[in-house]
Amino acid sequence: MSSYTASQRYLSTRGGSYDLSFEEVVLKGLAADGGLFIPEEIPRLPSDWVTRWRHLSFVDLAYEVMSLYISPAEIPPADLKDIIRRSYSTFRAKDVTPLVTLDKERNLHLLELFHGPTFAFKDVALQLLGNLFEYFLVRRNQGKVGKERHHLTVIGATSGDTGSAAIYGLRGKKDVSVFILHPKGRVSPVQEAQMTTVLDANVHNLAMEGTFDDCQDMVKALFADEETNKAHHLGAVNSINWARILAQQTYYFYAYFSLLNSSPDLTPANLQVRFVVPTGNFGDILAGYYAKHMGLSIAKLVIATNENDILYRFWKDGKYEKHPVHGEAAKGGLKEDGVKAHEAGVKETLSPAMDILVSSNFERLLWYLAYAVYSRKGDISEKRHFAGDTVKTWLSELKSHGGFSVDPQVLKAAQADFESQRVSDKETKDTITDFYGEPARYILDPHSAVGMFASVHSEKKHAAPQIHHISLATAHPAKFANAVEMSLKGQPGFKFEEVLPAEFIGLEQRERRVRNVAASEGLAGVRAIITEEVEREGAAAP
Repeated sequence: MSSYTASQRYLSTRGGSYDLSFEEVVLKGLAADGGLFIPEEIPRLPSDWVTRWRHLSFVDLAYEVMSLYISPAEIPPADLKDIIRRSYSTFRAKDVTPLVTLDKERNLHLLELFHGPTFAFKDVALQLLGNLFEYFLVRRNQGKVGKERHHLTVIGATSGDTGSAAIYGLRGKKDVSVFILHPKGRVSPVQEAQMTTVLDANVHNLAMEGTFDDCQDMVKALFADEETNKAHHLGAVNSINWARILAQQTYYFYAYFSLLNSSPDLTPANLQVRFVVPTGNFGDILAGYYAKHMGLSIAKLVIATNENDILYRFWKDGKYEKHPVHGEAAKGGLKEDGVKAHEAGVKETLSPAMDILVSSNFERLLWYLAYAVYSRKGDISEKRHFAGDTVKTWLSELKSHGGFSVDPQVLKAAQADFESQRVSDKETKDTITDFYGEPARYILDPHSAVGMFASVHSEKKHAAPQIHHISLATAHPAKFANAVEMSLKGQPGFKFEEVLPAEFIGLEQRERRVRNVAASEGLAGVRAIITEEVEREGAAAP
């Protein structure tokens, strides 16, 4: 691929795939060896990026960022611009991801990522991913009919927001079937309604007995299953899909420029930004890591976790270990907002979309850490293979022993870019209450509150006029109404009806389509459901 730069070619974190195009990694989602796709190199920003980019619209900025990862030989510039424009035309905010100042004195800001169709940050990536799928399939299917046509079967697991965002991004797309697995009874009513009330023929909701981790394991099993892959071209929408990480990089740049342009006293030379990210699967904050290593001026990336704190513990001692909890110790959160603990040992919290034992996208960072620390000798191919082998060893230990430890120099490399803060349910609730007061008068959802608590904690340690904290607001408060109402009940002037979007009114009363799947059905049962539904779609197609 001579017309491609190294940042426009892709490899697997486990060493089994190299020299793949953007189209290939987007449509595959997961590598054949079970690894995740990453660019062969992280691109560097052009020397004049600040002056050339600082006043661009979100759409134009997205084009500049994505062009560094997508060859024009693969998607011509005019086509890429059109894909991006259509993807963000569905957003309610003109700025797409507006920056809001919550406390001017303490330089505390919030980046609102919930202005897309499903009121969650995942719309930023999944509106784009749906249009990319459609673009590639239309091109592949030109002049083809019937079974000659390339049909993509998209499979994803959701703790709530991914599912609805994926469905809204893919509904009605030709030659695409989408199957979303969610833990039955363990997503919030709004999230469940957003998913199951979409009645397009190509949308299939499967309510799985178990938890999000069970759903995610099922997705991975399907991608690894030879029989499933013989019958279907599988595609992924979870944050393992590289296109999602790519799309999320844009708003780090946009937030930086929004802040830079907000005051004549701020310059690229004196502005220090600490981005704080409520973190579960590690995809959102990983996008910030790419932006930082491209050259965006980020002082630190702060990982804000809830009480499912595997990442927080790793950044303390270099041990990545599952710490399952059971019985009374696992109880917490609000069933009405979609908690999902079960025998696997996830802790129930007020921020259920972050309730996970293992962070899928952490594997991508592990590859970069292994490459930086261990791959000192040999040619670039040998270094990449060694990094992939190291990642495989770590993940094998995670699977067989429930965890692994890294050497001190690996932990030191991780701490150069990141730090972490653990946030309890009480701290989450108190943060929602605090920011409803003066001076902010702002209603946070519980996930965004986890981030804001971490921002406040960080600001106390790093208070200086030039240091600003930007926390990412990942969901509209109405999506987790029960935690918000519990936190703000009795607060003067609070009426939840005032923040309830018109789109949510009557949502739970609409017609639904969902299929329940018992744990006993296993891989074979889910495979049979997918085959049955895809064949039914094909028979009904004109």
